[in-house]
Amino acid sequence: MKTYKNNRSAANLRVAIVAARWNDLFTSRLVDGAVETLISLGADPENIEILRVPGAFELPLVCRHAALSGRFDAVVALGVVIRGETPHFDYVAGEAARGIAEASRETGVPIAFGVVTANTTEQAADRCGLKAGNKGAEAAISAVETANLLRQAGFVKSDRDTSAKAVSNVV
Repeated sequence: MKTYKNNRSAANLRVAIVAARWNDLFTSRLVDGAVETLISLGADPENIEILRVPGAFELPLVCRHAALSGRFDAVVALGVVIRGETPHFDYVAGEAARGIAEASRETGVPIAFGVVTANTTEQAADRCGLKAGNKGAEAAISAVETANLLRQAGFVKSDRDTSAKAVSNVV
């Protein structure tokens, strides 16, 4: 019996972080948490690209293109959607979640869901590093583990073409 689990080494992985600019006070903390985590897991900073989109609604499209590009082993989607007085929250949060999941299934590239949905700014702050951990860091770990699992199980090759060098830390 073979079991594949818990490989948290980001060495030799290329990761795109796609982050919303909306609610940047919070999303910037998610990005910092994801980058710090990836580096602590052995990622080369040159193999991390950050792509900023206007809001959470735009995350699925850019995540899909990043995954289809062949330049990344994993993608981390980050954003913060805070409930307001209208149903806008439901549409944005729901479509972001649906679209990110669909992009991951369609492309076969792990796209980790690091979109915080909160009722208040206090809840958002807590989930972006103040009290309840940093969901950006958690999403980065999920992306690394899933990319490694796919490699270990032989579902994807681990020797991707590295001739297309990624541009590091594009903001």
